[in-house]
Amino acid sequence: MGAVHPTLATKITSGWTRKGVDKIINTTGSRTRLNIVGAIELNNLSAAIFDQFKTVNGEAIIEFFKKVRTSYASMEVIHMVLDGAGYHRSKEVVDAAEKLGIKLHYLPPYSPNLNPIERLWKVMNEHARNNEYFATAKEFRQKINHFLSETLPEIGASLISRINDNFQMLKPAS
Repeated sequence: MGAVHPTLATKITSGWTRKGVDKIINTTGSRTRLNIVGAIELNNLSAAIFDQFKTVNGEAIIEFFKKVRTSYASMEVIHMVLDGAGYHRSKEVVDAAEKLGIKLHYLPPYSPNLNPIERLWKVMNEHARNNEYFATAKEFRQKINHFLSETLPEIGASLISRINDNFQMLKPAS
């Protein structure tokens, strides 16, 4: 699981221009951003869970855990891999996870490459943000939400090899 905070500003990633010719790129001065928390099941990306919050903090993470627990009600324990953000490690979040039957597994510091959802955020940018100009915040939100609710379920199965490096939980020998 993880959070992402895409902004309305134009995200230029690539393009062609003739040498010596300036390229005009539309952009906005808005600082509008979304705060999205998401979790994926590595072998079923179409069943990803997302929610948007005014801000991402411990309270938002606890609400997100409740949503995950509802989606996986039949599972005795849910294993959640996440980064070490402060709002992931707060006592309230850890206690809530324990009560909800969610076992937290923290990644080492500064290792977003080990978190598969970071790869999903990259795919989201490719489909919804890269080289796109949004005239309004509404248009921006619609494009991101369309990716999460429509595009991802359609293409999820084709992304498994790109998102999942066949991560596995290693257990100590008994």
